[in-house]
Amino acid sequence: MLRVVSWNINGIRRPLQGVANQEPSNCAAVAVGRILDELDADIVCLQETKVTRDALTEPLAIVEGYNSYFSFSRNRSGYSGVATFCKDNATPVAAEEGLSGLFATQNGDVGCYGNMDEFTQEELRALDSEGRALLTQHKIRTWEGKEKTLTLINVYCPHADPGRPERLVFKMRFYRLLQIRAEALLAAGSHVIILGDLNTAHRPIDHWDAVNLECFEDDPGRKWMDSLLSNLGCQSASHVGPFIDSYRCFQPKQEGAFTCWSAITGARHLNYGSRLDYVLGDRTLVIDTFQASFLLPEVMGSDHCPVGAVLSVSSVPAKQCPPLCTRFLPEFAGTQLKILRFLVPLEQSPVLEQSTLQHNNQTQVQTCQNKAQVRSTRPRPSQVGSSRGQKNLKSYFQPSPSCPQASPDIELPSLPLTSALMTPKTPEEKVVAKVVKGQAKTSEAKDEKELRTSFWKSVLAGPLRTPLCGGHREPCVMRTVKKPGPNLGRRFYMCARPRGPPTDPSSRCNFFLWSRPS
Repeated sequence: MLRVVSWNINGIRRPLQGVANQEPSNCAAVAVGRILDELDADIVCLQETKVTRDALTEPLAIVEGYNSYFSFSRNRSGYSGVATFCKDNATPVAAEEGLSGLFATQNGDVGCYGNMDEFTQEELRALDSEGRALLTQHKIRTWEGKEKTLTLINVYCPHADPGRPERLVFKMRFYRLLQIRAEALLAAGSHVIILGDLNTAHRPIDHWDAVNLECFEDDPGRKWMDSLLSNLGCQSASHVGPFIDSYRCFQPKQEGAFTCWSAITGARHLNYGSRLDYVLGDRTLVIDTFQASFLLPEVMGSDHCPVGAVLSVSSVPAKQCPPLCTRFLPEFAGTQLKILRFLVPLEQSPVLEQSTLQHNNQTQVQTCQNKAQVRSTRPRPSQVGSSRGQKNLKSYFQPSPSCPQASPDIELPSLPLTSALMTPKTPEEKVVAKVVKGQAKTSEAKDEKELRTSFWKSVLAGPLRTPLCGGHREPCVMRTVKKPGPNLGRRFYMCARPRGPPTDPSSRCNFFLWSRPS
């Protein structure tokens, strides 16, 4: 049996926070090893690792009993990224990063790219630069003893942000590139499994609130999945696509089978989510070899849960890992790195080089002239003084020419005393000034006393009382607006219960109240 599992882990370094009583150097290895042991799969595909190559540590990349392969985002740090961990008994014969082949090294790659003429080189590079696809090719043996090729495509498909229309275009182009590559592999005679986070809930049964969503069926992502997948039913279907949704093949009417929930609203508590993670297999492979397809909602640690499948085939491990394996990376292979690996030659145009050379020549000439001028103006020892004895300390201090010395003969005019100007001349004025001064002191003391009183009242009164929600009469929770706009940074109160179906009385009510500024 071959067991494959996919999981959007939402940061491969996050599970380290739950590892306690371990040495710092062993925390990563213990956490990743524990995750792999808990999933208990021959091949584990992780999405949204949020790690770049410079942040990848050896305990994360190299786990005993597994060989791993990573695809990193080349544009942003801590963003996207996928990884595949294969047990040593399921070592792939080839591995490749990306769908377009631009990152292929021609040594140990999967190949079979199909016709990509509809894409420009810049577009292909942009689609593969976010680290969203990783291919591993394996040899499998059926129960009849036939040896076949199986290619796993580990994908983390883009999310279409409603506020950024260009991301929807990017997502659809990624879907198109994925389909071209998968169909090319099928045409070359390889079985294909597409597994990972596709970021689309295919059918209304796969979404908690599909009824209230406008134009649910008209979503471009769902239309793409309609063309890729065969209709429900493994044996016969009105539309025959090249792939089958393995979970719906075994559980066609299972409701509430979700894989993603909002962590902010606590929607997982009431299973208020959607199914975005899939294991898609080609029709022949699913019908002939798939024994089960499952979800693992009990596994915590991310806003997604793992999904997987079991195949009635055995893996034929390769004798050596492909070159993409992380154990062959120079930083983990134990080979000494040269400093030239970290230096990039700066390319300059001929005009820029000529101007730089002229500037350097002028600088050198000016420097030589300055040195000559300094030598000519520097006093010689014979000019300083003829005496070779110890100099007096006062000889190092000379009056500045910019500050003329005051002549001792000049007398400054005497100014009248301020007290004489401010002193009242008559007794009546003295009395009035005394009264005004006393009233000012009394007013200042009163204001200071009121200020102290109001301060201590605000401190001793404590924070404002938390309001109760209207639906359950329970204390609310305070949130902060993070969406850009006029209310950015404002705080408000809302029901503290987790989000759920509107018909469920135990779910969050619609209470909302702006917080008064303190």
